[in-house]
Amino acid sequence: MPTGFKGILDSEKLWKGTSHTGPDLKAALSARALRGVTTFVRPTYWASSSTNGKQLRRTAYLDGLRGFAAFMVYWLHHQLWAHEDLQMNRAFENAFGWDGHYYFVALPGVRTFFSGGHFAVTVFYVISGYVLSAKPLALIQAGEYVKLSDSVGSSLFRRWLRLFLPVIGTTFVFMSLLHIFNLPTSVLDKAPTYSEEVSKWYKEFNDFAFIFRSGGEPWFTYHFHAWSIPVEFRGSIMIYASIIAFSRCTRDARLLCQLGLIIYFVWITDGWFCGLFSSGMLLCDLDLLAANDNLPRFLSKLRPYKQTIFHTLFIASIYLGGVPSSNADVNNLRDSYGWQYLSYLKPKAMWDYKWFYLTWASTFLVSSVPHISWLKAFFETHFCQYLGRISFAFYLVHGPVLWLVADRLYASVGWTKEWHGSNIPGWINKFPLPKGGPLGLEPSFLAIHLIVLPLTLWLAEVLTKVFDDPSIRISQWLYNKTLAGSEK
Repeated sequence: MPTGFKGILDSEKLWKGTSHTGPDLKAALSARALRGVTTFVRPTYWASSSTNGKQLRRTAYLDGLRGFAAFMVYWLHHQLWAHEDLQMNRAFENAFGWDGHYYFVALPGVRTFFSGGHFAVTVFYVISGYVLSAKPLALIQAGEYVKLSDSVGSSLFRRWLRLFLPVIGTTFVFMSLLHIFNLPTSVLDKAPTYSEEVSKWYKEFNDFAFIFRSGGEPWFTYHFHAWSIPVEFRGSIMIYASIIAFSRCTRDARLLCQLGLIIYFVWITDGWFCGLFSSGMLLCDLDLLAANDNLPRFLSKLRPYKQTIFHTLFIASIYLGGVPSSNADVNNLRDSYGWQYLSYLKPKAMWDYKWFYLTWASTFLVSSVPHISWLKAFFETHFCQYLGRISFAFYLVHGPVLWLVADRLYASVGWTKEWHGSNIPGWINKFPLPKGGPLGLEPSFLAIHLIVLPLTLWLAEVLTKVFDDPSIRISQWLYNKTLAGSEK
């Protein structure tokens, strides 16, 4: 239970066995409740700059990488939101020199920090494939097949609740705020009444959360950025099914089957997200085998060249992660500097070419991080670990903050859109700031984040305590209640 809630609820103990009476009891209860609320809403970033004496887990760098990737999604969405009406989004989504324009933000490597949102999403999926398969693969390698069945069954039971309960909570709060405070937003037209809005939200969520639907839009209009959550669940099911299917295979056969899945999903069919999850599963299997000194012989022979290999993969990941993605026309890629020959690698089965290159970019990145000391150390810093802890809530909350708060602040400093003039004209140019400087680094743009970024991080902490952490406990509680003998 979150510390804040625990502090509030524990105040009930003061009613039992306390020697205080009358005003003293009320004062004690009030003080206890206030401490609980304060603990609950207090930002924790500065609470500790260490791990409180605890040694980081072997895969702590994955938490940091996930957190930093969530920040990249935040940064991309804000860049495109502020610059869209000036048609500058073409600079963020195209290669350096496209159409005769040479923007600093479009340079290879640099562009990842401005338009790396899709790259970040593919990193999420590779990490998920790795993390979801870590315990099952360890049990397979140890020959613990009964425990493997229990582990996979428990994980699959809890997965939908773990992913969708935070989405339910976040979008319901966002929808309610629009009506309670009568807040107009450019991303959603409110229903005439709150009851109609709830009904619309409920029906749309049902369609959105049913991952086997065969038609309709993939977007949830109450949170467009949540499109990746059903994809995450589909990939999770694929991982659990693959784990069971390969559980009795020999080591080499299992690795070949995992590699076969990647080839199938990437080259034979347009299943890029399954290819990403499969890549994470293969990386995890190889890491566990390496830790037990049980790699296939041909891979063991590459150990003397490990540093060269993984540094090369890292450089390749940064370059491929900046693939131009303004549209799905491969001819645009072919006409982009530095991508002409790479464009011929695109499989015919894949409709949107960017996912092919991002599949390899994210796979190379996740595989190289633990073998490059300075890179691993960066993702194990307090900053990245903090982002990793709140990454899911940060991903879910940054959109509503952008639409409700940042949009008005952008209008106030001069980043205006036609919608602002029709709906919130009082905000336009309230505090105009200069727009000079490099694209994406204008003073008027950066100044907004002195307010928006701390607010988003703080709300992400709160929502982690309100929705994210409880979703883990609720799903585990429900699963335990269904087990034989749980009624005793």
